Amino acid sequence: VQLQAFGGGLVQTGGSLRLSCAASEAIFKINHMGWYRQAPGKQRELVASITDGGNTNYKDSVKGRFTISRDIAKKAVYLQMDSLKPGDTAVYYCNLDGYSDPWQSLEVWGQGTLVTVSS
Repeated sequence: VQLQAFGGGLVQTGGSLRLSCAASEAIFKINHMGWYRQAPGKQRELVASITDGGNTNYKDSVKGRFTISRDIAKKAVYLQMDSLKPGDTAVYYCNLDGYSDPWQSLEVWGQGTLVTVSS
């Protein structure tokens, strides 16, 4: 299973971007999907996650600006990012946690997409 992430780019402060990520194969069960980011010289951190039941969790600094959503049928997760700030500049990675079949757990990372916010 692979995750394909799209949507990064260069945007000015206050602008918006929408990231998309989809699994390449059928998944037996998705527990949760999420977006992480890693800025230069910093550790990877969780930005937002969503469970199969639709419960969401956000990093404090993005609450009210970012919105995570998912399409179960498409095995996809999205991140709408509004009111972007220079501090949001990072490589964004999508992540999937679940089961490929009833007995095999699965965790997959996407290849990363660069988001750059200019001041």
